[in-house]
This record gives sequence, C-alpha cells and structure tokens, in this order.
Amino acid sequence: MTDPEILTLRLSCHTTLPGHKAVSPAETFSRMASWCERHQVQHDTYGEGELVQAFEQKIAALLDMESALFCVTGTMAQVTALRLACEERGSQLVGLHPTSHILLHEKNNFQLLGHFTALQIGNPHRPWSVKDLQAVPEKLAAAQYELPMREIGGQLPPWEELEAIKTYCQQQDIHLHMDGARLWEAATGYGRNLADVAKGFDTAYVSFYKGIGGLGGAMLLGSAEFIAKAKVWMHRQGGSVFRRSPYVVATAMQFDERLASMPACFTRTQELYRLLASYPQFKTNPAAPQSNMLHLHLPTDKDSAIAIRNRIAKNHGIWLFGNAVHTALPGQCMFEWYVGDQMLSLDDDAVRQALDLLAAEISNSQNTTQ
Repeated sequence: MTDPEILTLRLSCHTTLPGHKAVSPAETFSRMASWCERHQVQHDTYGEGELVQAFEQKIAALLDMESALFCVTGTMAQVTALRLACEERGSQLVGLHPTSHILLHEKNNFQLLGHFTALQIGNPHRPWSVKDLQAVPEKLAAAQYELPMREIGGQLPPWEELEAIKTYCQQQDIHLHMDGARLWEAATGYGRNLADVAKGFDTAYVSFYKGIGGLGGAMLLGSAEFIAKAKVWMHRQGGSVFRRSPYVVATAMQFDERLASMPACFTRTQELYRLLASYPQFKTNPAAPQSNMLHLHLPTDKDSAIAIRNRIAKNHGIWLFGNAVHTALPGQCMFEWYVGDQMLSLDDDAVRQALDLLAAEISNSQNTTQ
C-alpha cells in the first residue's frame, strides 16, 4: 500500500491504540485562534515578544534552569549545545549512546557541519552507566543522556545511577546534556518533578510536538551565558525564523493539560502491561513499564505484521500500530506503543479485543506457512 492509502485506512478506523487523538488542521487552527483571542496574543519578531519570552521563562522555571531559548527543531538545538560545550572545554569529543537520535536520525550533521566528534558509550540495548563513562580513555568535553531512551523502548537508568552520572560529570568537568525530548514522560516514570530530573544537567533540550502534541518546536535550556551563545548559533544556522508565535501558541494552549495527563498515561501503561501478561507470545521491552511507552515484540516478520495490521484495520476498524521494524532475530519484529489519550479512552475489553485479533492473525499466519 502507498503512504496515502495507509493514511486513509488509518483514518477510517473507529479505534486507534497508540498516541494521542489526531486533530485536523482546521480544529487546531480554530483552537489556536480562540486561545490567542482570550490571551490577547501578539506576534513575536524573530523570537522577541511577550508570548515567546513568557513561555521560555515558564519552561525554565519548571526545570529550574536559568535561561531558555525556543528553537525551531531539536536537531539544531542539540548539536549546537554540544558544539558550544566542546568549545568551552577545548575538546571535540562527545559521548553518545549508540541509539542517540544524533547518530541515527540526523544524517551525520554533527560530523559534516564540523560540530564535534562522537564517541559511542554503553551497550546499544541498555541505558549507559557511570562505569561506561569511566571506561572512555580520552577526555570527554560532553556527554548526552536521553531520558527516556526511545530506541530501546523508553528505558530509564535507575535513579541512583543517573545521580552518580551527574556527580561524576561535575567532578570531571564533563558537560552533561539531556536529550529530554520526552522529559515529561521520564519525570512521571521516576515519580519526580521536572526540576529534580534536570538538576545536575548543564543543558537540556525538550520537545513540544511529541507527548505535548504541538505543531513543532523545541527549547534549549541552560545558564544565561550559555543560552546567549546558543542564540547566536541558531541565527547562524538559519534557525531564527521571523515568527515563532504559531509554534508557541500550539504548544502553550495545551501544555498544562498534557503535562497533567502524564501520570494517567503512565498508570494506563502499567495496566496495559498487566493485560499483556495474558499473551505470552508477545514480549515487551522494557520488561516492566518505566515510562508511558514500550516496544512490543511479535513472533512474526515485519512484512507479515504490517499486513496483519492492515487486515485488522480494514475488517475491524482497529488501528494497532504505526510501523513495524525488523529485530535481530529472524522471523520476528517489533513496534512502538506510546500510551496517550487514545489508550486512556479505551477500556480493557477494547484493548483485549485488539490483542486477541492480533494474536489470532499471527497464529493463522504461522499455521499457513507451516
């Protein structure tokens, strides 16, 4: 099926399991207009204006950081932060987990644009530890930690381990940067407030279009001096767009509500794990919920899983997942579930129905090939 056909099929479903409810552009823009009228919003000019500055200050206060800068993309924000950290310490070496977004999804920007040199640290299937950091023989200028780690199912390091990493980086003058694209989810998984999680990080990046559901945009946080330097680099890289107000409005109008819903999403994830215990043919990663996301591993290959997804969508109006990918073992695949307001609105019977259909289709597919 083509991408437009898949989109049509998904939109035709009456039940969708992963993520937040899809909102049409018309509904989004209508809500934005109403919010702007209620709050008498004025446009910014190249990021200068009450709307943008107030939102930057709000996020900085939540993380107990000195300063914040609204950025068009996290891709630009993160490599800029790490570049500046390297310049301050006179070293080009940055420690990154093998599943870092920078290594996997940014087309070697850090290398081709001359930002820094990356060293991989830790096991690709586990969060990295202070021992992994200590094992690096070279002097690192910076290290990045993603909370939670999306590519390994939303895993988090134990809280004590994270605190040990913060202490070690401070002692060794290693700039510790947080990839907090899903910080809101990580804080809930830890049962800690945002400031507690952010404490000890020199800089942090957060995203506004993932769990928050905005149109796009990110924020880079750190000291006032550091953010002032980053602002110059954003302009140099073409990141100083004329109007940031659309992105900020789309985020600010729902930020508090989305943040308040995170505990419910995590509780629903814990309930989902209890339901999944009745389906031993499915394997979860992580084994127990650490945030409101997970990877579900299936005993079938990627193409078969996608075909099953499409049949269930067409025949039963249930959309199970967005995509499936190969895993290391042959004849297996996995997909990601982000537990958002879609799953909050479904009762256990509806989830069981979806899981029963998936299990039955996989069993039928296996019997057919035997």
